[in-house]
Amino acid sequence: MQGGARRLWTGATLVTLAGDRDWGLVPDGALVVEGETLRWVGPAAALPEAFRQGVVEERDLGGALVTPGLIDCHTHLVYGGERSAEFELRLQGATYEEIARAGGGIRSTVAATRLAGEHALHVLAVQRARALMAEGLTTLEVKSGYGLSLAAEAKCLRVARKLGELGLTVRTTYLGAHALPPEFDGREGGQDDYVDAVCAWLPELKRQGLVDAVDAFCERIAFTPAQTRRVFEAARALGLPVKLHAEQLSDQGGAALAAEFGALSCDHLEYLSDAGVAAMARAGTVAVLLPGAFYFLRETKLPPIAALREAGVPIALATDHNPGSSPGLSLLLMLNMACTFFRMTPEEALRGLTVNAARALGLPDRGRLAAGQRADFCIWDAAHPRELAYWFGRNPLRQTVAGGRPRA
Repeated sequence: MQGGARRLWTGATLVTLAGDRDWGLVPDGALVVEGETLRWVGPAAALPEAFRQGVVEERDLGGALVTPGLIDCHTHLVYGGERSAEFELRLQGATYEEIARAGGGIRSTVAATRLAGEHALHVLAVQRARALMAEGLTTLEVKSGYGLSLAAEAKCLRVARKLGELGLTVRTTYLGAHALPPEFDGREGGQDDYVDAVCAWLPELKRQGLVDAVDAFCERIAFTPAQTRRVFEAARALGLPVKLHAEQLSDQGGAALAAEFGALSCDHLEYLSDAGVAAMARAGTVAVLLPGAFYFLRETKLPPIAALREAGVPIALATDHNPGSSPGLSLLLMLNMACTFFRMTPEEALRGLTVNAARALGLPDRGRLAAGQRADFCIWDAAHPRELAYWFGRNPLRQTVAGGRPRA
């Protein structure tokens, strides 16, 4: 597409999500795109003549539904191997924590990822990203955390960055504090020594341009709040925003700690306390719920949806794609799961994959259909946006436009 070329899209039912609530539906709507930006959004009948001038192409969508492009704000997309054997063990009664403490879990993926070459990891990650793109993905977050050494973490982050060549916006998150690698296990002070290493690697990874944010896993089987604080302090010293895997298996007070550092998001949150909710609300931290992990681990304790709503905490959704606890690659299934498991409304769920997911990544330029926003949008064969959460096993996507460029 030529830079700045003006294109007009008409004949659409627009799902703008422009306000803080409701769909923001615009029947018979029009979009004016210049380069990578939406310049005008509204009813076709109200389109100013000035925006018709200079149009190089006009497309009539014949009544199709148009939503903002979908955003997956929490994934672990770069890794080697798979963990179907652990899936079977859990079905036989083993818990996630028992498997992890026996040397399985994250560590088994670390071993496979360290053995894999960069090209092999890239081939696998591309396949996974394309599966998400087939359902309207335009912006993707990818965490490291399966390397757990400077060289291996850098390798994974380079692979994640390269996914941008697919026509996606990719945000990379350093998750060195994901698990304790074997070379630090079984020695006195090994966990604290590893946290020191995680903090020491961060400046070099930032220097290489590989880090947009910093995350940690604050949990009984991972890192303590005190250790997490050290990671966050290292991030803050470098001007990097933080995120946190918090309150997934127990209440460690991680959400309040993350909010203290102005975290972009806290993710999982099944065991989030009232104090954690209040802290997130004060800090403007987004709650990222992960229904795929809730489903796959057969959890029974729901995140405190009502308390988050009442406190005005923005709720985002994500696939949490990873080989151990959420191997799904369907954004549309996440919409359905959020409604069926978490009792979110279809509108809340769609906001969770657009407006609030963008906020969880610190990207205010996308997630809505409004003038000045990035021209990321999806065209669907559907009459109403609630259908996107209603169907599962059916993909009504007709086309995706990312940065003003229609995908083939």
